[in-house]
Amino acid sequence: MEINQAISEFLRFCIVERNLSQETTESYKIDLVSFLKSYENIIDTNQLSKDDIDTFVFDLSINGYSSATIRRRISCLQTFYAFLESEDIKKNILVKIDMPKLENKLPSFLNDDEVNLLLNFYNGDTKKSIRNKAIINILYSCGLRVSELINLKIDNINNSDYLIKVSGKGNKERLIPIRKEAYNDLINYIDNVRSKIIIVDKKYLFLTNGGKKISRQLVNQILDKAAKECNIDKPVHPHTLRHSFGTQLINNGASLRIVQELLGHSNLETTQIYTHMSNSKAIEAYNLFWDKK
Repeated sequence: MEINQAISEFLRFCIVERNLSQETTESYKIDLVSFLKSYENIIDTNQLSKDDIDTFVFDLSINGYSSATIRRRISCLQTFYAFLESEDIKKNILVKIDMPKLENKLPSFLNDDEVNLLLNFYNGDTKKSIRNKAIINILYSCGLRVSELINLKIDNINNSDYLIKVSGKGNKERLIPIRKEAYNDLINYIDNVRSKIIIVDKKYLFLTNGGKKISRQLVNQILDKAAKECNIDKPVHPHTLRHSFGTQLINNGASLRIVQELLGHSNLETTQIYTHMSNSKAIEAYNLFWDKK
């Protein structure tokens, strides 16, 4: 089968048969396009061999891609080839393939001063400033993934109990309390911005000035601009704020189970990374103290 056709059928299968989210399907598409760029002369699925896959993985490695990225792309290819075999298009050549070990690397997070700089950066009274401040405050104060933020619905807000309902991975729903400052910023956005624009995507909470659902790219741009203007000398992404939220909870005595529930982790081991981050911060402070003696 022509390989672009095979990919199209695979992506359709992901949405229709497996009921995967648009974000997951788009991620598969990006990884498969990346793979095809390495083999532009291949036009049919029968032309691919396991050696091609091994070479692709090796190329990713020597070009500085992280173990996590390489593992994700291998996993995507394994899913793709399992689909090809299930449709009698091509035998699965990726049943056995070595996965690179994950790096034992702690994610980046912000300290209290850096968080406050970000939360107070968009302090103007323009529509964009009011919206952007609410986005950053909700993103941080509720520890949301960017996909959870952009898919928030207007009726997900429980005003009487100051709660927000979030649909996370696997469509699992959870309730998260909204702190007062974030709630006030959110209501300011809803009352003074959202209610005064022509809305296209009516069910979504955060919208562009044109009334459409915001994208993850826009959220990244909002954070990137704030971080650069605040001279924060580290990468700042939506997940950085999520990590900062988890670390702040642990530092203030929250139990792992509570943090797991608030962040929507299915596995407690995932939540334990915030304990390591908290310990790392303590060690850093300890070393700084003794360096000054």
